[in-house]
Amino acid sequence: MRLLSAVGMAFLLMGCGRSGRTPIVVYSPHGKEMLRLFEERYEAVHPEHDVQWLDMGSQDALDRIRTERGNPQADLWWGGPMLLFDRAEKEGLLDSYKPSWDSAVSPEARSGEAFWYGTALLPEVIMYNSRLVDSAEAPHDWDDLLLPRWKDRIIIRLPMASGTMRMMFAAIMERELRRTGSTDAGLQWLRALDANTRSYAADPTQLYLKIAREEGAVSIWDLPDVVIQTHEHGYPFAYCIPASGTPVITDGIAMIKGSRHRAAASSFYEYVTSIENTVMQADRFFRIPARRDIPPALLPAWIANLRMKPMDIDWRKISSREQEWMHLWDEQVKGRGRSAQ
Repeated sequence: MRLLSAVGMAFLLMGCGRSGRTPIVVYSPHGKEMLRLFEERYEAVHPEHDVQWLDMGSQDALDRIRTERGNPQADLWWGGPMLLFDRAEKEGLLDSYKPSWDSAVSPEARSGEAFWYGTALLPEVIMYNSRLVDSAEAPHDWDDLLLPRWKDRIIIRLPMASGTMRMMFAAIMERELRRTGSTDAGLQWLRALDANTRSYAADPTQLYLKIAREEGAVSIWDLPDVVIQTHEHGYPFAYCIPASGTPVITDGIAMIKGSRHRAAASSFYEYVTSIENTVMQADRFFRIPARRDIPPALLPAWIANLRMKPMDIDWRKISSREQEWMHLWDEQVKGRGRSAQ
């Protein structure tokens, strides 16, 4: 029923643009604040176009694009880990499009055949409610989350629908596999986290509200969204960048194969990824640009002052095994941590 409802909404969106304008349908996990702002900014200079966006998890976006393969309902997919875009490319779900800034991103942050490009770098951090947790007592590394004092105090975004959390959990599995040579250690780590987890939030909004309302004290999320919620809504969120290293996810953008409004969608693609708007996203939404052609003087000081150690990750291994590992998490970990202990 959820799937039928979602597909029905897409059909409704694609029926026609408002007042005869050309619609541009965008699937994105970027949140209402950012999506609404870019809808308004873009339409102010392109009144002939009608931007229609659906805010959803990046894994949900991929699943939806798969479902609609025979009759695509969206034009653009904006936001999600590069591994999901790479998977969509291999499944033939994306359309090749070379933006004007094609050479401005590193080879590892783009498709070799121009099917997708990285737009931002998203470090994963440990988020906590600063009213409940003092900075000195907050978890400062991933293994700290497994300590007994965090029992029933952790809220986690449900990973099956979230590309961000899927990559985070897969990074832990890959780390433990490299350390021990077996997936058992990674599953054991995730069970210990599950044992300390009070609940799993269905979407990012629920995650923010649960932490802000003090239903939980700690979570795992990406740095830009943590800071955005603090600035936009005044939530008492703070964060720690894990000392041992953090996954840095490359966020992507791509044209959907079979787009009905390719010319209009490419215009929006170029607009949101321009230097001016990439800098604006860094200023207002705390997104670290993947583009390497932006003069440092244009970027906010916090990017230059950011100190973090990227986790050593075999992304190819994660790409090949992430789905298997998430199936194991769903079948053998979720809700079973306490019984395993």
